[in-house]
Amino acid sequence: MENKINFDVAIIGGGPSGMMAAISSARKGASVVLLEKNKKLGQKLLLTGNGRCNITNAEFDTKRLVSYYGKRGKFLFSAFHLFGPQEVMDFLKEERVSTKIERGGRVFPKSNKAESVLNALIRCLKKNNVTVVCNAKVHRLAEKDKRIKKIVLQGKKEVFAKNYILCAGGVAYPATGSTADGIRMAKSLGHKIEEINPALVPIKIKEGFVKDLGGLSLKNVEITAKRGKKSLKKFGECLFTHYGMSGPIILEMSKEIGEMWKEGEVSLFLDLKPALDCKKLDRRVQRDFQKYGNKLFKNSLNDLLPSKLIFPIIKLSRIDPQKKVNEITRDERKRLVGILKNMEMTVEGTMGVDLAITNTGGVSLSEIDEKTMRSKKINNLFFAGDIIDLDGPTGGFNLQMCWSTGYVAGKSSAKP
Repeated sequence: MENKINFDVAIIGGGPSGMMAAISSARKGASVVLLEKNKKLGQKLLLTGNGRCNITNAEFDTKRLVSYYGKRGKFLFSAFHLFGPQEVMDFLKEERVSTKIERGGRVFPKSNKAESVLNALIRCLKKNNVTVVCNAKVHRLAEKDKRIKKIVLQGKKEVFAKNYILCAGGVAYPATGSTADGIRMAKSLGHKIEEINPALVPIKIKEGFVKDLGGLSLKNVEITAKRGKKSLKKFGECLFTHYGMSGPIILEMSKEIGEMWKEGEVSLFLDLKPALDCKKLDRRVQRDFQKYGNKLFKNSLNDLLPSKLIFPIIKLSRIDPQKKVNEITRDERKRLVGILKNMEMTVEGTMGVDLAITNTGGVSLSEIDEKTMRSKKINNLFFAGDIIDLDGPTGGFNLQMCWSTGYVAGKSSAKP
């Protein structure tokens, strides 16, 4: 790229929202440059869905889709109406990427490879003559009279455009380039930044036994988080780590757990057998005890629990592991049942942005036009993606927000 060059639209950030913005703008006839600080486009996209890329969620009713983003979700109604999950799937189909719908409406490429999605986006950028510049680190945005005049890159190269789109992401996964650069740029231009915290993030657990459970995945369990009168409950799959817990239901609860923890101690209660009430579970345990009556207690729980969980449960039950099963008292058995239904742990906070899938906070929605994604402070600036103060649950919702806001920002910025 020459030291000085003019475009209709200049986009900062080559993630999902930036690439979609570039494609959307170019399809409207604009000359577009896409600036990415990394060596390659879409580094964070390659990590989504554990490398499979959870593209979107097959929630085709706009009102219901908006509800997944909480109180602020109504901001997205117009964007979802223009470019929702069906439009994303149709776009990928046009670019020869077949999709499939899995549990919970999660949409993935049939290839099960995030590279399929990224390669389709890159092909589309080329097809629409988008100028892509990688290793392009922004030094500053030059602004005058409520308009951006140019982008000054490190190395003193300058990029001039009629309109600019800021898609530089938030703070989650900083190793992929999300290091709050865009947040700082927006703030330097006078935008209000809502408090940023990690979201969809693993949590830390105080109890030492979790270290021995690292890697253990549990399906069809129920977790309740409590602090005082506040309570939050989720059913599904979780994962123990060497520092605490992760997995789908923990990630979905992490935002609220983090907020509760800031106010004081939070307790987690793990129900290992939510399909059974205490009476039914007690009868199940009694059948196992009859089956293994002459065995030691420590050798009697294999039908009931994963092997990694047996020792921690025995320790919590305070039953002698060397005791014969047929010598266990009724009170001891009831205590065991209580732990299986209510295994208590103590939250020590959430992990940091290094392990967060996304973040809360960002550029205040009150300063962005929801129909165009245009800044209400800078006349030729638009926003899209994680930089905006919006976040959703796991299941493809956060990527959908990026596709939709990117599409609208690109379409709107293509106009003179």
